[in-house]
Amino acid sequence: MATDIRAKLSNCGISAQKVRLVIDMVRGKNINEAFTILKFANKGAAKPVSALIYSAVANAEQNFGLNRDNLYVHAIAADEAPTRKWRRFGARGRFKPILRRASHVKVILRERANKK
Repeated sequence: MATDIRAKLSNCGISAQKVRLVIDMVRGKNINEAFTILKFANKGAAKPVSALIYSAVANAEQNFGLNRDNLYVHAIAADEAPTRKWRRFGARGRFKPILRRASHVKVILRERANKK
């Protein structure tokens, strides 16, 4: 049975829609390949997602004694977090609402079975 290594990032200051563009690139990839993709991704969400995966890998090595080379991103998802609602005043006494969206990101790593 495969061991699931979980990590989550709560209240990331980037909208879930933008984070999903990044996490779709690394889903199912080996850890080293995922880090390479995130390092060169031209998206703002790449840095927090990379830090989250790095944290999950550190948990796997420290707590479960697993080797980094055998791990892969089994599942990764971004959900919406509570939206902060701000207002900016506009013309003729009206105000323009500003929605500051955030997201929760969860990742599950698994160890690949060695093929003999």
